[in-house]
Amino acid sequence: MRIGIAADHGGFTMKERMAAALREAGYELTDFGAERLDPDDDYPDFVIPLAQAVGEGKLDRGIAFCSSGVGASIAANKVPGARAALIHDDYSAHQGVEHDDMNIICLGSLVVGYAQSWELVRAFLAATFSGAERHRRRLAKVAALEQCGR
Repeated sequence: MRIGIAADHGGFTMKERMAAALREAGYELTDFGAERLDPDDDYPDFVIPLAQAVGEGKLDRGIAFCSSGVGASIAANKVPGARAALIHDDYSAHQGVEHDDMNIICLGSLVVGYAQSWELVRAFLAATFSGAERHRRRLAKVAALEQCGR
């Protein structure tokens, strides 16, 4: 599975820890930055390229961090093909993939600790889209909205 990861200064430390864990677990990982802790950086500079790579199918899944996860989620969802959600619980981490084909998980480094983030990421990565007709129908409606905005 090809995974991308990104964070601004608010999620930098969590991203670094998560990237190391993912590599140790054997995942192919692309790091979109930040590459250093800079309190003046902006989450869109890192999250948008991640979301573009996922939306274009260059990566299978993405993981985005900021302080709350809200900004990362907002930015990622502006990109066609990106289906990002702010996640705080295990059920949503896998159900978002199974029913909504979520391809980017957004986490707040000041909201969930590392151990919980790792569990959420593992649930997200282990989940697969159901492919059920009702789920495909709903996703087609979302995709139609993306086409209107182009």
